[in-house]
Amino acid sequence: MTDQLAQEIVQIGDDDVLRDVLAQVQQLTGMRFAAIAYVSDDRWIASLVDNDLELGVAAGDELDVRKTLCQDVRRSSCEILIDDTETDPLWSDHPLLQRHGFRSYLSVPILVGGSFFGTLCGIDREPRERPLAEVRDQLLRLAAEASRRLMERMYADLGGRAPGFAA
Repeated sequence: MTDQLAQEIVQIGDDDVLRDVLAQVQQLTGMRFAAIAYVSDDRWIASLVDNDLELGVAAGDELDVRKTLCQDVRRSSCEILIDDTETDPLWSDHPLLQRHGFRSYLSVPILVGGSFFGTLCGIDREPRERPLAEVRDQLLRLAAEASRRLMERMYADLGGRAPGFAA
């Protein structure tokens, strides 16, 4: 984590309210990995991570955005909810999910000030017993809570400007 944008993304994510959002995602879905990620056209940066799956991803880490499903969420502004990649006809052949052995996945858009900030994500190597569609409304509520808190953090920590832009 060497650049200003990554540092600011981690700074605004370092928050107890946001940690509670991730804990609620894990409790609600049973997924062992949850994160809030900043997603742009060319970057995916972890803002906050709760990683009981030991995926080797921590706050400030950057992934190749082209190899994430979060990029699809960014383009469509629609969530992705996958209960079991092995039985889901839309996602069973996706190379990213297959390569890492992910069986369940969720990604919900986070908007801050009406603009796309990133995603609220969940991943597990086990399928979901309870369909994610049953908790969709709660996941959308948690993404809205993350949006609200990230905006507050931007105003408190960054003087109201978006991360990566000079004061």
